[in-house]
Amino acid sequence: MKKYAVGVIGATGMVGQRFVSLLAKHPWFNVVSLAASTRSAGKTYEEAVAGRWMMADPIPENVKNIVVKSAEADIKTIADEVDFVFSAVDMKKEEIAALEEAYAKCECPVVSNNSAHRWTPDVPMVIPEVNPEHIAVIESQRKRLGTKRGFISVKSNCSLQSYLPALHPLKDEFGLQKVLVATYQAISGAGKNFDSWPEMIDNVIPYIDGEEEKSEKEPLKVWGKVEGGVIKPAASPLFTAQCIRVPVTDGHMAAVFASFDKKPALDVIKARWASFKGRPQELNLPSAPKQFLHYFEEEKRPQTKLDRMLENGMAISIGRLREDTQYDIKFVCLSHNTLRGAAGGGVLMAELLCAEGYID
Repeated sequence: MKKYAVGVIGATGMVGQRFVSLLAKHPWFNVVSLAASTRSAGKTYEEAVAGRWMMADPIPENVKNIVVKSAEADIKTIADEVDFVFSAVDMKKEEIAALEEAYAKCECPVVSNNSAHRWTPDVPMVIPEVNPEHIAVIESQRKRLGTKRGFISVKSNCSLQSYLPALHPLKDEFGLQKVLVATYQAISGAGKNFDSWPEMIDNVIPYIDGEEEKSEKEPLKVWGKVEGGVIKPAASPLFTAQCIRVPVTDGHMAAVFASFDKKPALDVIKARWASFKGRPQELNLPSAPKQFLHYFEEEKRPQTKLDRMLENGMAISIGRLREDTQYDIKFVCLSHNTLRGAAGGGVLMAELLCAEGYID
């Protein structure tokens, strides 16, 4: 693969920092441009994140002295020096939507962690192992935007990454009817740590703004079909969700209850999980986990602290599969929300787009 010049817009926030950290030694991607708000513009990246660097690893040496640009004022300059950008900006949704479209119209592909374009009909919302075929809608999006290279591709909500992949290998063969899910979500999902959010210490908050609506609607777009130049969401299964913030640094856990037209045997389900591979595994993409879905037989696994970094934080951990009295089955899942769920999932999506020829 060629070495792609990439930029990160929103580079000073938690997800932006995670992008920068992940890309430091990436075999395909070389960070050449960083952008953020006007208060950071003009500073070196090291100066811009001084006192608020939240990653465990230090700031990568190759980006410390990059002068941060304005994500809004320097669109054309950034677009001219990169092959594409990762978007992790923290703005109002309508402002994000306009900003990302402005980059795309400057012929700069956008791989976004944001939710602003998740429901734009011709914008693919991709979990690379689950719905890679949705990237075909990019050609229709380019026609709408009037671009040759530029487009927007987004990732789904971070909490979906823990349970949707586990349901995917079962959905069609056994006729998934309905799903009840309760998620227990880390504070980094709100872009915070315990230093910046001391109220979360020894505390649980039973509400996350907008999260339950996303958890109930977004799976249907992920499982939709590309028809007539847009993605038409699936009509089923039915989802109901309860989303809770828990005092954990990283790692979203989900308790899942599911019913099917044809109830699968537990050993069959485990076999489906063990054998499941997606397009990233077929292409041997750099960020793809070798074993995407890991099942633990131990009663007390997966655990957030023990298992969130499985396969560099890009695998899904599953456990406690059993029959249920109200639904057919129940199980728990775990994913690393800022790796698989956010920046890592974005990097993997970019690798897929490059490998499939959508970013040249």
